[in-house]
Amino acid sequence: MQEAPVRRRDLLGAGVAALSTAPAPAETLTRFRIETRRLHLRHTWTTTMSSSEYRDVIYFQLQRGPVAAIGEGAPIVRYGEAAADAAKFAGQIAEVLTPGADLGAYRKVIDAVHRKFPGQWALKSAVDIAIHDWVGQQAGMPVYRLLGLDPLDTPITTFSIGIDTPEITRQKVREAEAYPVLKIKVGLDSDEKTIEAVRSVTKKPLRVDANEGWKSKEEAVRKINWLETQGVEFIEQPLPAAMLEEMNWVRKRIHIPVFADEASLHPADIPRLAPYFDGVNIKLDKCGGILEALRMIETARSLGLKTMLGCMISSSVAVTAAAHLSPLVDHADLDGNLLIRDDPFTGVQVREGKLLLPGGPGLGLKPAA
Repeated sequence: MQEAPVRRRDLLGAGVAALSTAPAPAETLTRFRIETRRLHLRHTWTTTMSSSEYRDVIYFQLQRGPVAAIGEGAPIVRYGEAAADAAKFAGQIAEVLTPGADLGAYRKVIDAVHRKFPGQWALKSAVDIAIHDWVGQQAGMPVYRLLGLDPLDTPITTFSIGIDTPEITRQKVREAEAYPVLKIKVGLDSDEKTIEAVRSVTKKPLRVDANEGWKSKEEAVRKINWLETQGVEFIEQPLPAAMLEEMNWVRKRIHIPVFADEASLHPADIPRLAPYFDGVNIKLDKCGGILEALRMIETARSLGLKTMLGCMISSSVAVTAAAHLSPLVDHADLDGNLLIRDDPFTGVQVREGKLLLPGGPGLGLKPAA
């Protein structure tokens, strides 16, 4: 099977790949390729759920005519996804990306991909991002302009500190000197030691993510009340996602906002979560891409919820895609590309914490130097 001549392909490492072609005029022939790539972390990344030196992601490369585009998804083990499974769905994707498919009607095309197979939200996100990249390049405008957004409205992003020993935690905080707000992973018995290590180095504002780590409402209240004394602005997902009724009990006894993370997956979840949380963390890899994230943001805002865009450990492809949406949200935690040491692209930049969107067409990505 002949490979698609995608210009960015050579930048990507070897991995599982699938290619679809069909006889058609060159200007309507849609070629795509699915690959996996292993990204290596600067530090061991530990949360309540796992500990890893690397993360495997999916790249979806798309070409029609002279325009080559790319998307990325980071599968989430908690939801039963793995990068190695992505190529199995090439056939279903090819049934949508036919020569007759109008990529300009990208909402229709993306929705059709979503209906083709259940789950695999990270793969669907990679397809969605590549389509947005292609449409933006074809139109000669950045994705944020395609969405009608002002790049000057981007928020400050946090820089995340994974769970570690007090000594390594202090080292990580010193390395994050350029970032004005930190996000600290908690959810274990070592929480107090972690925060004390952070506070021994900096007085910056903190945001905290427990990743469902506290298993009782009483423990959550005790921990959060203490965190309130440490300059924490808000907390994500203190209890397991299913414990919604317990969240209202917790919220009556604390004094900082609570954001849903693991409980916040798709647009249909937002009305159900609204009575129990102050805000939602929206991730492209959980919901299936830019289009679904946009729907989540609009639904959350209509219900009076605060919004945050988050990310998984990813390269600049996925993080830049999310950043194009960031002018719409209150908070951002878009630092996955900053946590790795082998990013093959450059895209969104961070200056004094503020997200700076690239001005080129589509995602505006460039090969890393």
